[in-house]
Amino acid sequence: MFLRSITKSTIKKRVSKQIKEELDEDMARLRRMLHSVTKGDADAVRRRLQNRDEARILDLACGACNEAEALTDFVAELKGGGEKKIKLTGMDMRAREIADAQRRFGGRKILEETGVEKEFDFLTGDASKLDAHGEMGDDFDLVFLRHQNYWNADKTWEEIFDQALGKVGDDGRLIITSYFDKEHALALKAIQRLGGELIKTEFNEETRELMTPGKSVDRHVAVFRRKD
Repeated sequence: MFLRSITKSTIKKRVSKQIKEELDEDMARLRRMLHSVTKGDADAVRRRLQNRDEARILDLACGACNEAEALTDFVAELKGGGEKKIKLTGMDMRAREIADAQRRFGGRKILEETGVEKEFDFLTGDASKLDAHGEMGDDFDLVFLRHQNYWNADKTWEEIFDQALGKVGDDGRLIITSYFDKEHALALKAIQRLGGELIKTEFNEETRELMTPGKSVDRHVAVFRRKD
């Protein structure tokens, strides 16, 4: 029994280590992918960021928000020199996931090596009803939707896309990623129909394949601006 217990504990530790390594690699790939898809558009976004005291990110349907550090690092790098204050607001309907995000990232911190000041705030709520959350404000520099799930509930996701576009400030950007080819194509059409102007969509050459055929981590990424 004792040996069996040790074996189970060892297996659990190995699995946890593997999951963490995969997550770390996914986040490194995500940052590279974000820089790649915004490469030709970076100057317009940088001009907006340089005129703002605090860069603001809204991460919708964020779950435990594993991407919190990757997103804030990306925006800080895009903003360039000078004072860098970055605030990320994350929202998801799953209270347990939001509590986990708050535990891991919540609050304010200053990175000594770079001087970047980061603040993380997480809300439990329905991303299709953002108007009910006036406390988050609007005019975001970046609105992010990772692994949108359009074909699982297309009407709900159209409401989320519409609300997301409403939070994008002038010269701000909406960025989505997708697990599947077809789902990404459907989301692109929906967002454009709702008033988003597609700037670029890109297949992620570094995507990590998952067990489901045709499904992989951040398989596609697309960036939009809000039409005037």
